[in-house]
Amino acid sequence: MTESTDRRIELANSLTLLKSRLSTVAENTGRKVEEIELLPITKFFPAADINILTGLGCRSFGEARDQEARAKIEEARRDPAWPADVRWHMVGQIQRNKARSIATWAAVVHSVSSARVAAALDRGATDALAAGHRAEPLGVYVQISLDGDVSRGGVDVNAPAEVDALCAQVDAAEGLKFVGLMGVPPLDSDPDAAFAALAAELRRVQDGFAQRLGLSAGMTQDLEIAVKHGSTCVRVGTALMGPRPLTSP
Repeated sequence: MTESTDRRIELANSLTLLKSRLSTVAENTGRKVEEIELLPITKFFPAADINILTGLGCRSFGEARDQEARAKIEEARRDPAWPADVRWHMVGQIQRNKARSIATWAAVVHSVSSARVAAALDRGATDALAAGHRAEPLGVYVQISLDGDVSRGGVDVNAPAEVDALCAQVDAAEGLKFVGLMGVPPLDSDPDAAFAALAAELRRVQDGFAQRLGLSAGMTQDLEIAVKHGSTCVRVGTALMGPRPLTSP
């Protein structure tokens, strides 16, 4: 077997196991598996892996750094079989000076936690729409900090006025579309309690908006708990892609 064939088998087996995990937890919690998006996190992995995953039916991918994402997208699109409906998600922390670039390639961003970043993304997305570089507004998850340590990203869940102000800003922005909340359990916390708090915050925020909001929550180690608490997008890296390459920073 060639190296590429071995990798395809490895990814196919991992994807099958992940889908089985999602199906099981959906059935156990009375949810429809179709309403839970599986988002492969491909940061630090090569474009060749993404091409394999598109061949296995994946159409959404999460990247964490603008420069790496842009290079990888350009390389992946050289594949003659590249599907037109692939959507890219920015899952890393966003620097304002990268916002304009991110707005040209990302369909969705998962980590907006300040008015300044939201405004920069809005300007970038509005310009990209006007120039024909994107066909629809940029989807935005507002990140929630569940322990109040906003240095790690997120708006403090204990400051509802700040959460509401940022959500309202994103919802009103011409180039953005408010799609929901995102959160990560604090270090050394109980993920069940953390996701329960995040779900409660989503219910509170949902009362102020007509569109149905989603919840980006859960990764390899805790996706079942997140789905139990209503996650509509699980961000999975290691369980699908395997250990991070040794050459990654």
